Amino acid sequence: MATSETDITADKTKPGREKRGVPGGLWFRCKGCGAMIFRKEAERLMNVCPECGHHMYLSAHDRIAAVLDEGTFEEWDGNLAPTDPLEFEDKKKYKDRLVAEQKRTGLRDAAMTGTGMIRARRVAFGVTDSAFIMGSMGSVVGERLTRLIERATEQHLPLIIVSGSGGGARMHEGIFSLLQMAKVSAALALYGEAKGLFISVLTNPTMGGVAASFASLGDIIFAEPKALIGFAGPRTIKATIRIELPKGFQTSEFLLEHGYIDRIVERADLKSEIARVIDYCGK
Repeated sequence: MATSETDITADKTKPGREKRGVPGGLWFRCKGCGAMIFRKEAERLMNVCPECGHHMYLSAHDRIAAVLDEGTFEEWDGNLAPTDPLEFEDKKKYKDRLVAEQKRTGLRDAAMTGTGMIRARRVAFGVTDSAFIMGSMGSVVGERLTRLIERATEQHLPLIIVSGSGGGARMHEGIFSLLQMAKVSAALALYGEAKGLFISVLTNPTMGGVAASFASLGDIIFAEPKALIGFAGPRTIKATIRIELPKGFQTSEFLLEHGYIDRIVERADLKSEIARVIDYCGK
């Protein structure tokens, strides 16, 4: 059938249908192997790359969901909020930075603590989140962890702390931050005297004052694969001592080889491994 001149004109003036592209945020690139990953698939695997097994960032809330039995977590000391004792200011005021971080992450500070069940075993549970000022240890983080340890001591509970801190002690709080290292370590010493079981889980990254205090004091120390663990970072060390560092320096695998940690545990297996250790130790 022939098309009339009127039909052609009408077709040209008719608004075209917009092309539908792929919605943003559905795919992202793995930092380990560079593969494109479907976001829902990564979430199903607890943010582990299905191609290379690279363990990506996992928030405090997601770690609680991954390790504790569903619906059993009861937060402790969630009302504690940081202050600005030094009125610190760099590119922005510390008090403004805190507000911005709280809005962005949904956390009051870099640690969440409480109690819950792991395979029906009651535990005291804490986690630091590297998204909040790199998971650095300020006064609130130290106080929450100390209170967690003290309650674990009083209630004779196994203690699990999952560490993810690339910031160490929080410079914005000066000496108040550094004091938390000693305070948390002292609480752990009393917990040890009471025959408590402390399982420390190290994730990428666990650095600075966190690695130099409670994170390295576990009776059992687990680490996720290829996590960066240490005090100063490898670039800082290399620039200071001016020698080539060993291959894989400060990774979980390097530290396991040198006896610093007890086992490397895949994220999907962590819950079962913690339950097994609790049972083995009779806790």
